[in-house]
Amino acid sequence: MRERSKPSTAQCNCNLYTLFLLAEPQYVSCVRLAEILEELSHDSVNRFLLREQYTPKDLFDEVKGELNLAGGTTSVDDSVIDKPYRDPSKTELVGYFWSGKHKRTVKGINLITLYYTDIAGNSYPVNFRIYDKREDKTKNDYFIEMLQEIKSWGAKPDWVTGDSWYSSQANLKFLRNEEVGFLFGVADNRKVSLEQGQEVQIKTLAIPETGLVVYLKEFGWVKVFCQDFKNEARYYIMFLPESDELKPLTRETFKQGHDHHWQIESFHRVIKQVCNIERFQVRDEQAIRNHFFCALSAFGKLQTMRIEGLIDNLYQVSRQLFIPVIRQFILKNRSEPASALLLLINCVFVEFTAPSAVHRRSDQKIA
Repeated sequence: MRERSKPSTAQCNCNLYTLFLLAEPQYVSCVRLAEILEELSHDSVNRFLLREQYTPKDLFDEVKGELNLAGGTTSVDDSVIDKPYRDPSKTELVGYFWSGKHKRTVKGINLITLYYTDIAGNSYPVNFRIYDKREDKTKNDYFIEMLQEIKSWGAKPDWVTGDSWYSSQANLKFLRNEEVGFLFGVADNRKVSLEQGQEVQIKTLAIPETGLVVYLKEFGWVKVFCQDFKNEARYYIMFLPESDELKPLTRETFKQGHDHHWQIESFHRVIKQVCNIERFQVRDEQAIRNHFFCALSAFGKLQTMRIEGLIDNLYQVSRQLFIPVIRQFILKNRSEPASALLLLINCVFVEFTAPSAVHRRSDQKIA
């Protein structure tokens, strides 16, 4: 976070912008926030996004008070923030990445996140990176870097989970040296053996419901579990620092670890559908980084509200925010539907021809 030498007089700040991300249903831009808060200029919002220097450590500091940092599960995953109409030469950090959602390479920004679930079941993002090809790092490099950081910040996870992308030999050996357990998805052609030296592909094994202890090539003994997903067999390996604890690992332990990892998939949906992480008009790198930080901070606020019982689920705020306005419009105009329809058409026309709308359309044409 940017250090201040004196109290800030800025009109726009992180709290205000975060609330805007949670409230605005579609049009996220500096101009739009200025339209909503008439006393705020769009330049003030733009300056805020360009000026601040939020870091992953700031996100960790925001959520650490809500978590028990000892004994939990740290999950790693990445997601592509779709920006199909952006020109990578004009918008920084935009590139081409493989998307599990689209099953192909798409244009966007790649967000890599560490997500922590504590022993009470409370979960928050605790570290993140935006993939930057200029840094000449892989997603696995970012993963190791982020895990080392959260441990230096005070997190002491017992488990680390991830999909097959993060199950490289180097990652597995690093985690073994760190003396933490792990659960990772693996490709079905990964080489294992029931007896050291007799290697077969993992998909050829008859794996019982209770799992099977095997020797993973160039690593050591792990326990394999198989689970069907959309009529497709998926394979997972589990490891504990003490090898004699592998065999007693149960299906229930596997299911609990898998459920903890699934939290990061839900997190990705919420930051896109509720926190507006995909919707931004800025092009500068620092502005994009600050927008991402505020979107992740918005998720943290929603999660805290859910844990404290203020909301039932993470979608409740966005779904119920406009109910009073819609209800009032319907009740006020139900006796004159033609007039109400004309009013709606006029509102849409004003919105479409407003400067912010013109800017959005021209931006898409440029991209």
